[in-house]
Order: sequence, then C-alpha cells, then structure tokens
Amino acid sequence: MDINVTKRLNVGIFAHVDAGKTTTTEHILFESGRTRTLGSVDEGTALTDSMDIERQRGISVRAAMTSFSWKGVQVNLVDTPGHVDFLSEVERSLRVMDCAVLILSAVEGVQAQSEMIWNALRKLAIPTLVFVNKMDRVGADPETLLSEIHKFLSPDIVPVQLPLGREQEFTGAIELLEDAPMDVAGNKARIRLFELLAERDETLLESYLNGDAISLAQWRNCAVELAKSAKLFPLIYGAAAKGIGIESLLDVMIHYLPLAGGDAEAPLSGIVFKIERDKSMGRMAYVRLYQGSLRNRDNVHNYTRDIQEKVTQIRKVEGARSEDLGWLAAGDIAAVCGLSHVRIGDILGVPDAIPPEAKLAVPLLTVRAYWKTEADYPHVVQALQELSDEDPLLDVQWLQDERELHVKVMGPIQLEILHSLLENRYGLTVTFGNPSVIYKETPKQIGEGFIAYTMPKPCWAILRFRIEPGPRGSGLVYEANVRTEDLLPQYQKEVERRVPEALQQGLCGWEVTDLKVTLTYGQHHVWHTHPLDFAVATPTGIMDGLANTGTALLEPVLQVRIVVPEENAGRVINDFALMRGTMEPPVLQGDRMLIEGRLPVATSMNYPVELSSYTKGRSTFSSFFAGYELCPSEVSAERQRRGVNPLDQAKYILSVRKALQG
Repeated sequence: MDINVTKRLNVGIFAHVDAGKTTTTEHILFESGRTRTLGSVDEGTALTDSMDIERQRGISVRAAMTSFSWKGVQVNLVDTPGHVDFLSEVERSLRVMDCAVLILSAVEGVQAQSEMIWNALRKLAIPTLVFVNKMDRVGADPETLLSEIHKFLSPDIVPVQLPLGREQEFTGAIELLEDAPMDVAGNKARIRLFELLAERDETLLESYLNGDAISLAQWRNCAVELAKSAKLFPLIYGAAAKGIGIESLLDVMIHYLPLAGGDAEAPLSGIVFKIERDKSMGRMAYVRLYQGSLRNRDNVHNYTRDIQEKVTQIRKVEGARSEDLGWLAAGDIAAVCGLSHVRIGDILGVPDAIPPEAKLAVPLLTVRAYWKTEADYPHVVQALQELSDEDPLLDVQWLQDERELHVKVMGPIQLEILHSLLENRYGLTVTFGNPSVIYKETPKQIGEGFIAYTMPKPCWAILRFRIEPGPRGSGLVYEANVRTEDLLPQYQKEVERRVPEALQQGLCGWEVTDLKVTLTYGQHHVWHTHPLDFAVATPTGIMDGLANTGTALLEPVLQVRIVVPEENAGRVINDFALMRGTMEPPVLQGDRMLIEGRLPVATSMNYPVELSSYTKGRSTFSSFFAGYELCPSEVSAERQRRGVNPLDQAKYILSVRKALQG
C-alpha cells in the first residue's frame, strides 16, 4: 500500500438484507484486481465475511474494511451488515464514511431498513450513490422502483443511466451523460435528466430556457458538483451476481463521490469506530483519521478518557490478512495496536474535525446468560465483557451479588451469533433465556425531590431537584440553577455527572427518560462536605423526586411494512388490532396488499414467523425501531432492582458508605 497516495476515497456500502451487498463487494474487488478469484457468499469464500459464523450462515455480522485501487484512486471500502440485528455496526461505520453506496434490490425495492439508512445518511449529509442491483431477476421493474424510490427516499435520486433490456434480458446500461448514440428512449431519458439538473442550477436553467447550446461536459460537471455536495444522488443499474454494471459502478464512485480530505500537518484528530481482537496482535482499534498523522511508537492522547497511550503498530487489515503500514495519514483508516484502554467512540487528539453521529441502533430486548458449570462463571464474565468492548450496545450487566449476567440484544439472530462466538472463540457453552422487552419510565407530572444528607458525620450535601416530563424522544435534559457560593462549581459538576447514573433505575427498575431535571438548590459545608457525598445525595434526591411525580411506563414500538396476498389482508388487519397496533389505510398493489403501521415490540416479537406461516411464505415483513410510546394503563412491567433502592435512604446511605470505606 502506498502511504503517499493523495487521492483517497472512503466509501461505505449499505443495504437492506439480501440486496446483494457482499456479492457486489466481492465483484468490485475482483474487477479492480484486488482479488484473483471471485469470492462467494453461498460458498463461504467472501473476503469480507472473515468470521466462521458469517461463512456458515451466509450473512455479514461485522462491518469489514478492504482496500483497492481504481484509476489512480485508493479506495477504503467498508462492507456493512444488512440484517437489522447488526445495525450497531452500520451506525458506527456511517460516522467515519465520506460517502456511501446504497444498494437496493430491483425486485424487493425500498425496504424499511433502506429508509432508515437513507434518513441517517441525509442527517449526516453524506453524498450517496444508489446502485439498483438484481436487474436481471424476474419482477425487476425500473419504472415502478424509481417511483417507489422517489416516494420513500427522495425525488433528488436521479438515474444517470438507461437500463438495457428487462429481467433476464438485462445486459447493462448506457451512461446518459457520456457521448454515446441514443435511441428514442435514451434521448427521452437524457432530456429528462437535463431538466432535473437545470432545476437545481440557476445558470444552466437560464441557458436551457434560452435555448443556448450546453455541452455534455457542462451537464456532467453540474451533476458531479451536485452529487459531491449531497444535493443530488446518482442512480445506476446492475446485476452484481453476473458482474454486470460493476465497472460502471467503480467509475461512477470515483467520479461522482468526494475524495477524502484532511491536513496531515494539522493537530491529530481521529475517532475509534471498531475494536477487534487478533490472535497475534491482540487488541486492535480501527481509527479514522480526519487531521494529522500517526506513526508507530507515537504517544497518543485519548481526548475522551484523558489518558496517554503508545502506538505499537499501525496495520491494514483485510479479512485474515494484515500488513504493518507504520504510518497513518489524515483521510485514511487503519487498525492501531497498543491502545489497550481505548473504547469505541473515543476521540484521539482533538475533537475539532470529528463529525456528529447518527443513532440508529437501539437494543430492545434483554436476555439472561446461563453457563454449564460454576467454574465457567469468571470466564463467561470476561468473554462477554470483551464482546461488549467490540459492541458497546450489548451493555453487559454483571450482577455480582446475584451472580447473574444480562445482555441487551437487537434480536434473535444476534443471540445465535453470540452463542456461536462464545463457543468458537472462547470454548464456552452459554445459553440464553427468553428475551424480554426493555421498557423505560418517564415522570407523570412535575414534582420535586429533596435530600439533606448531613448524618452520620462527616458528610454534608443538601440538594433540591425539580423534575418535569419532557417531549417523547427528548431523553434527559439537565440544568443547574444554583449559586456557586451555596454549592461550589466542582460539587455542581459532581451532581451533574451523577444524575444520569441515578436515572438508570426508576420506580419500576427501568431507565427513566424524556424528562428535564433542574437542580434548584444546593448546599455544601466548608468542613464536612466530601465530593463523594454527592454519590449518595444525588440518587436519593432524584428517587425522592420520582416518588413524588410517579412514573409512567414506556414501551418500544416498531414501524412496520407488510406486503401480503390480497386474500390475507383481512387477517393482518385483525392481527394489528390484537397486537395493539395502529395502521395506515391499506394500499392495493396488483394482487397484493401493502399495510404500514406501528406495532409494540412486546406483542409482535413472533409475528414475522406467524405471518410467513399463514401466508405460506408469500409475504414480506420489514421493520425498524420507531421510538418509545406510553403503555396503556393495563400494561405493567417491573424489573428486579440492582442494589439497594435509594428510596430507603438509611439503608442506601449505609450500603454506599460501607463501599466507600472498603
């Protein structure tokens, strides 16, 4: 790998499950000369599916990075999982990509997950190319699909090609902005593209309306400029399994998508987006560098954790292969070894150049882990903590007193993968209990919480909180309105730090969210107050407030899209009512019915299997997380509390002080 390359493209490949994403990636690597033989998902030889479980199941579980060169441009390509259970991998990859390729199946069309990824790409303003795959399949209808794309995604997605042939007769596509002879359909498509471009460029519009001559190069330059600024999104066609359209995809990628920038001489600014363990290299942190440069043996400041660590090696990892680069420059991505305390999301150097993140993945289920023998217990704890390093959303809860382990998951496929990883990587047989839904709580009304922690001496912390319900999805908003002479700034910061911890378990044992907490009064004592007094006072004051406001239960809800034969629509509509769902008016599409709506996770966990069963496999069910909503009053769910409840102030104070003394 040439570390002096100046032209570099960081592109993520995203898609819904079974859109042909990994197959497309394998053909890209083969076409570019990166691989000599074509990898296959079905045969378990895909380069980017390096884990045993990925090869066995034929699905991508982890985001995988590979690199290749195409016409003088070095491309870092990240192949992300398509299954919704591994959305956290997609989320982390999105943050470090300069541009994206969204793959849609010409037959299945726009799925719910396609919409979710598209919305995240738009939130981050990431320039995106749309590749319509499987154009050679029966049922591929580019006109209907384009209408669907404009309806569900964006009218700014514009075909820059004209497909040739339909279904099995599909042979490729003509570039509308290249100087090639066109038939009637081609000229019509080209004029339509000109009009769409003119609508988005005032100078071209004026020339177009005046009948002035505009060269193809001018139109093409306009399209490229709009695409690189994420104001227009080129759409192209292909059939990856046959290698059709792959070379064109590569050309369009390097032509229409923006190259990576960054000043190698600027202060270091990078982010860790993935952590893996290698048998020989140990812990590896994948870093995207936005500014500055890194070399082997450099000391790096971890801004997030405020620690210094030493880089031992910088490696380019591709599947089972890796090589020592020795150097990482702004705009590039590599695995950095030696950072033993780093975590996913940590910022290295300064945060100035780091882009925001888009939250997609929210674990909705929790499960308890079980192991074979008592001797396995410490090994299972360690293994799950290591896996939680690689995927923080697992959020392993280790209940030491109860000797229990609980893990948060996205769905049943992720549980299967966890079971396989524990067995294959660690040699541990671990089973999981039935998944239970993760509920949340929110205050019912405005109220106050108060604590005067002044006994037994030495201690002194007096706090008063105002607690108010917030809008749905607002999370926690914290504010302090206290005089510094009453409560010193360092003590106010300690309270602010402790409030989110105090809200992890509400009256029913669930996390409390969608609320505003205001510290309205605080008092310290010049002799008796210790900063750790607020580790006691904050939870007790917050819980006192929640006891006064009361809490309502919130449940996770899915946005679903179901397509069924018309004769099954009545059953689905009835099922929605039984599952406490809400739905839009059904839409007839030929002999099939499209039904969209929202369903509580608690009532619909097994519904995809049931639906497939009674429609004899002739249905599709796609969903994505749509947020938390209030539960009906008749729904109740409590979770066993970990530790002593701060509402029992005397017992809680004794338990914490005992811990402090220890």
